[in-house]
Amino acid sequence: MKTNILIVGAGCAGLYCALHLPEDMEILIITKDKAEHSDSFLAQGGICMLRDESDYDCYFEDTMRAGHYENNPKSVEIMIRSSKSVIDELMHYGADFKRNKDGSLCFTREGGHSAKRILFHEDITGEEITGKLLAEARRRPNIKIAEYCTMLDLLCRDNVCFGAAVCDGDGRIFSVYADFTVLACGGIGGLYRHTTNYRHLTGDGIAVALNHGVSLKHINYVQIHPTTLYSEEPEEKSFLISESVRGEGAVLYNAKKERFVNELLPRDVLTAEIYAQMKKDNMPYVWLSMEHISKEELECHFPNIVSHCRDKGFDVFHECIPVVPAQHYFMGGIEVDLDSCTSMQRLFAVGETACNGVHGKNRLASNSLLESLVFARRAAEKIKESPVEEKISETAAEAFDASRYQDREVLAEIYKKNVRNEIERLNNYV
Repeated sequence: MKTNILIVGAGCAGLYCALHLPEDMEILIITKDKAEHSDSFLAQGGICMLRDESDYDCYFEDTMRAGHYENNPKSVEIMIRSSKSVIDELMHYGADFKRNKDGSLCFTREGGHSAKRILFHEDITGEEITGKLLAEARRRPNIKIAEYCTMLDLLCRDNVCFGAAVCDGDGRIFSVYADFTVLACGGIGGLYRHTTNYRHLTGDGIAVALNHGVSLKHINYVQIHPTTLYSEEPEEKSFLISESVRGEGAVLYNAKKERFVNELLPRDVLTAEIYAQMKKDNMPYVWLSMEHISKEELECHFPNIVSHCRDKGFDVFHECIPVVPAQHYFMGGIEVDLDSCTSMQRLFAVGETACNGVHGKNRLASNSLLESLVFARRAAEKIKESPVEEKISETAAEAFDASRYQDREVLAEIYKKNVRNEIERLNNYV
């Protein structure tokens, strides 16, 4: 199969990149599961936006401080300065954000932020944004979305990428040749026992990058979300209790129902405090109380959280819920420049798969959707201005050997092991 652009992943980064490419380009998006099963759909809290110039310095400092000043300042600047145009585009695609009675955009605040600068749609902001992008992509005749298609490997020669080996839902293995390939295949949550991520997100982008010597950066920088609903079921995906809940006044209690921490600390700091309290209490969770949030606000802003907790037997209006930290986000990834170019020619990486330095060592709440969209758009712009100097030669095409990938389960386990080992190696090195 031949296409102009191959995008691996149908989350907000992959979709936004596709939507910014020329409509005379053939674009194939492949996704490991159904298109709606990307982590972008799971984002609850919101998306940041620079409200006006008076907030720039504070927003910049909040992001840098959360990232322990290991962020790339230029990447942070680009993200913040691009936020307004991204939000305008999202609303053009139909994304609906909460508004005040006068029609102006309504902003909320989350941990680590010094001001209210987060737009939201109830507690399903990721679904609202990504759903609208997916609907727009499905309307475009030049964009094809192939679900249940797994990337098995990159096809490359002499550090030039010319596509990927792919397996479809029927088990057929084939090659997809492309002028440019964009990895937008999410993070590494599926490697962890407790995670808010979909289980099929197992770091495939990192695995193939390791295989081919593509530069990586900070892949041991893994963020734990402080508050997910505690469950005794080992295979159950951890349900996120959004940071916005604490931003609106929810408090954390120890086993004695005593408040023990400032709930708006940056995520890594708050996570450490919760773990310390769990150890002190000899409990597998702490308590979260929403008693200081009005019933109207809970029902309006957090209906999905209220409903899920009710389904699990908790009445958030009258009782505390048990919460525990869980793996949530991946700050490291395939190293990219400011245009999302990797160290391999004609290969790009965007979203949680990539590391452009925005987040540093710890992500500031609600910067993930914005960062993904900003740098996905920059990837598309770079692709548009990049001539394809070398066409895929017959020799390169003939190099594809489907037999190398026949035992997919073994291959998947090797990839998982390689990524785990590399993360562990870096953690031991540090």
